[in-house]
Amino acid sequence: MSGGIIKVALLQMTGSGADKDANLAKGDAFCRRAHAMGADLALFPEMWSVGMTFFDPKREGDRERWQALAISRDDPFIIHFRNLARELNMAIAVTYLEKWSGAPRNSVSLIDRRGETVLTYAKVHTCEFDFEVAVTPGDCFSVCELDADQGPVKIGFMICYDREFPESARILMLEGAELILTPNACTLDEHRLSQFKTRAYENMVGVAMANYAAPQNNGHSAAFDGVAYPVVDGDARDTLIIEAGGLEDVYLATFDMESIRAYRERETWGNAYRRPRLYGRLIDESVEPPFVRWDATR
Repeated sequence: MSGGIIKVALLQMTGSGADKDANLAKGDAFCRRAHAMGADLALFPEMWSVGMTFFDPKREGDRERWQALAISRDDPFIIHFRNLARELNMAIAVTYLEKWSGAPRNSVSLIDRRGETVLTYAKVHTCEFDFEVAVTPGDCFSVCELDADQGPVKIGFMICYDREFPESARILMLEGAELILTPNACTLDEHRLSQFKTRAYENMVGVAMANYAAPQNNGHSAAFDGVAYPVVDGDARDTLIIEAGGLEDVYLATFDMESIRAYRERETWGNAYRRPRLYGRLIDESVEPPFVRWDATR
């Protein structure tokens, strides 16, 4: 990394289902391609260790068999990518079904270029209306400093459905995140991409998302930088850095962190003019019609 530039490789791939070894081999190959392209960090799509394999709730024992695919943070799968990060001198954000007390978690571990795990985040907004009823939700939004040649970059995570809640990115901004990484596994249409773009704009952060390629999903991995007005009272600019098509490939998103930091120091979004004393309703746990759902938890 040089000149305040960080290059994030969006690894847009199709998974090999529950074949962990095949997913490992493919992930390794794509990380090496990312390194050859000059990436500082490689970002996997959601739950790569199991290729976003789902279970059939109607099939006896399928849920238990799926949960048994969970791995620990010291599993050979994770150790492999720690060693690879050290070998390539490149950070890797690897995703997996994490073994946990009770039901497993949908997690991502950020491994720095020295091969050390600097942050593990578990998806908070799990899709409990769907197969993720079989996972344990995460309980916090954390931010870490990722060491880079030109100094640390503050990084946080959202996973897929997390990005559909403005609170996720807002908390990460308040915790100091400058760059939010998002492993994904769903169709990315114009509304979800516009929503993601808005997360960058309203929090003045960079955002990068890696999705599964077609035909498993539709690709369209994307990144936005959040610097909407490069000049005070000037014209708006398009904050899109890159949007992929549907095919498998490594897509490189280049973020100018110095530009983002300068923008955050002078512009009016972020935390300066908020009214937190008026936001109590946001943490009220009551749910009223039409939003009552029988399967929702808190």
